[in-house]
Amino acid sequence: MQEIGSNKRAGVLVPLFSVYSRKSLGIGDFNDLKLLIDWCEKSSNALLQLLPLNEVGMSFCPYDSLSSFALEPSYIFLEPLINPEKKSLREELKEVSQLFPNGKPHIDLRIKEEKLHLLRDIFSEYEVILTEINKFKQDNLYWLEDFALFKVLKEFHQGLPWYEWQPKFRNRDKAELELFKKAHQADIEFQIWLQWLLFKQLQSVKSYAEEKKIFIKGDLPILVSRDSADVWAHPEFFKLDFAAGAPPDMYCAKGQRWGVPTYNWDNIASDGFHYIKEKLKYAQNFYHCLRIDHVVGLFRIWSIPYNEPHENQGLNGFFDPHDEALWGEHGRRLLKVMLESTSMLLCAEDLGTIPKACTDSLNFMGIPGNDVQRWTKDWKVRHDFLPAEEYRKCSVTMLSTHDTTNWAAWWKYEAGTVDEALFVRKCNQRGIDYTIVRDQLFDRDLSNHDRLRWLNSINTAEKLIAILAKPREQVADFIELYINSYLEKEKLWKLLGMKGAMQEEANTELIRQALKYNLATASIFSIQLITDWLSLAGIFKGDPYPYRWSMTIPISLEELLKHRVTPEIKKMVAESGRI
Repeated sequence: MQEIGSNKRAGVLVPLFSVYSRKSLGIGDFNDLKLLIDWCEKSSNALLQLLPLNEVGMSFCPYDSLSSFALEPSYIFLEPLINPEKKSLREELKEVSQLFPNGKPHIDLRIKEEKLHLLRDIFSEYEVILTEINKFKQDNLYWLEDFALFKVLKEFHQGLPWYEWQPKFRNRDKAELELFKKAHQADIEFQIWLQWLLFKQLQSVKSYAEEKKIFIKGDLPILVSRDSADVWAHPEFFKLDFAAGAPPDMYCAKGQRWGVPTYNWDNIASDGFHYIKEKLKYAQNFYHCLRIDHVVGLFRIWSIPYNEPHENQGLNGFFDPHDEALWGEHGRRLLKVMLESTSMLLCAEDLGTIPKACTDSLNFMGIPGNDVQRWTKDWKVRHDFLPAEEYRKCSVTMLSTHDTTNWAAWWKYEAGTVDEALFVRKCNQRGIDYTIVRDQLFDRDLSNHDRLRWLNSINTAEKLIAILAKPREQVADFIELYINSYLEKEKLWKLLGMKGAMQEEANTELIRQALKYNLATASIFSIQLITDWLSLAGIFKGDPYPYRWSMTIPISLEELLKHRVTPEIKKMVAESGRI
């Protein structure tokens, strides 16, 4: 995207549900994004990255959405929709705000139903501009009516997933659906009205960002919930006999099972890739850049038989396509379609075990990948963190991601450790008694949250081999775990230029040095989780480990705009040369 250019820039990653303003109603909303944009301007963060804003189900997980298109109604800003003369609605708004006060440590997910109840009352009084809403319908024929019908059918079936509906609705009997639409037209129009409001409010946010010269980076989940309007409307685009996930690795012993179905790319291609093109077309209304979630899944996806026991997670999956020789061509074809279908700058989340075909393709196509500081290492030779100048220029670097621990929690609990479940499984495979070797290898006092911290006395691979009591060639993978994690904290402490003995907990100065180091990398973008930026402010109290997902930051956006940390961040960004 030409408007972004090639200058190095800084940014912030914010889950919208983690912030609030004085006008918020129990959860951050689209109006709050304008305050975030003001904060970005004041702190010299040129990019505001958001988690997916698609409508979610009961879990409220942004990566398990009910639609690849529809936006989450919890984020509607209600105040301008209420007629000042309607005292009953004003009273209702006041009552909800008292039930769901801002500033609690975690969001109360019941706020969604309360806001929807209010919105139904508003809808009954709202004077719709027919020309506007009709244009919205016409522009979004591909998905809008299917989604609205899906939502009303879901309510009709008391929230059951579509694959448990009555057969005539589950299998999309055309005549029956037409009868249902006629009988529930008002409810369908309400769903369309909600999406129209969301469209207008989020488009207004994009315009505001452009006035302030701030770029909004959206997030495109690679997959969608099994119980979604997308899958119900287009089951032929999905392999419903499989669940996507990730294979086991050194951070997740059993791998992962996400539950969402994998794509039937042959059928999507036969339809001219319209499904993918329409997703990008709609997202472009709101974003200047777009993060492609789990981009390696475009090359090959870890597929788990749907009937596989859940306790096995991702252990018994396989890569689709099976043939590794096909991965490069498969991924490049899909990325080419995406690049040719949008003017947004595409970025890629390329974390985990990434085949060379994916890395080479991203580099060739100029799509920035992700360099997360805790994992950006020379894993094979130096077994140490990369110097700042060795980061990929075409990358987005960060201390943490939205689904990792924040940096302070990583430092305290995870740096210098190995995953306990993985270590136990490896012991079982070699006939090693874990209960015997555990206390000879690991520091119990410093091992927490299912992570094992090496004893300092295990200062050579030979000592590890002696305790495991197996030939070197039989424990090569143990040795690899060891050499890439032993004294990890001490190595980073030195790299960051910290003085004195290494400290077990991250104080403000250590976090400041980590942020400065990240800003100094060769990466074109340095985008920090808001929790990591605000660790400089001293506003988080107690154990840093719980600060993730549904956490709400402890101060309002109005307070943040005035906080001393904001000019401090601006100075750090300026000193790094990220304009």
